[in-house]
Amino acid sequence: MEIDPLPNGSGSNAATSPETAATTTAITVTSNTAPSSKLSHLTESLKLEHQFLRVPFEHFKKTIRTNHRTVEKEVSAIISSVTDVADSDEISKDDAILSLTSLVSRLQGIKRKLEEGSHAENLQAHRCRARLDHLDSADAENLSEWNNVRLKRILVDYMSRMSYYDSAMKLAESSNIQELVDIDVFQEAKKVIDGLRNQEVGPALAWCADNKSRLKKSKSKFEFQLRLQEFVELVRAENYMRAISYARRYLSPWGATHLKEFQRVMATLAVRSHTECAKYKLGLVMTDFGFLIRFPVAFNLISHRFWVVDAVASVWIGAIHDEFQILSG
Repeated sequence: MEIDPLPNGSGSNAATSPETAATTTAITVTSNTAPSSKLSHLTESLKLEHQFLRVPFEHFKKTIRTNHRTVEKEVSAIISSVTDVADSDEISKDDAILSLTSLVSRLQGIKRKLEEGSHAENLQAHRCRARLDHLDSADAENLSEWNNVRLKRILVDYMSRMSYYDSAMKLAESSNIQELVDIDVFQEAKKVIDGLRNQEVGPALAWCADNKSRLKKSKSKFEFQLRLQEFVELVRAENYMRAISYARRYLSPWGATHLKEFQRVMATLAVRSHTECAKYKLGLVMTDFGFLIRFPVAFNLISHRFWVVDAVASVWIGAIHDEFQILSG
């Protein structure tokens, strides 16, 4: 009986040695894991680029919504005023001139707001376009340079998160990547945090007003805590009438969702600010500016999670590790 020869060699070597088998297995494992590793790297890279693109895009949408609401409100008020004047049977010439002058002034105000809004929209659209163009510019010829720019973007973002704003700004300017990073977002957050450190809740409340829908969607009580803080400060100053007025206007809407905290803090009106009663003393110290700074929303603000999806820490660490390997290789 004849034995068919092996496909890749002579029939005289039919038995495979252990060394050959081990080598074959290693090659097979390497060939199977290499595509998986590349796919994993690509996935992490896309997560990173998605975050860089999401920030200006979210700002762009927010600017459009704000401009639309502002103009819609102003136009509705003007149309209502025109209708009232037109329906008036008895209106003097002087009153008509006064009404028209007022309408012209309001229309000029709308024009100014439209111009400002258009400028802001164009700025955000330009930033989105710059990042898309940068993403599209990556190819085999300039991959090393492109990865170097990406590493600098990561470093600028990290320094901004760690409050090294001047260093982040200098790196962005020296690398000419201002349109590819989001230092302005962190500077906006810095104003809020600095205000709380200076025992001022105004900037934080303004931020809450601008992001009201997002806070409501996430069921955040950051604004409620800010309002409690202002109320407590009025009670500590023994300005009880202002505290009552403030509570009616700003705290009562939160009563349905935060009844226990609302009742506890309202009880402080019945005691002196220097009371030693632990139960009521707790109400006067239940909020402080240090607590507000440490509040989760403050940290979400710093990490701009209201503008982007949560970034996994491994994405950043892995990306930096990969860039250093590429640059050193």
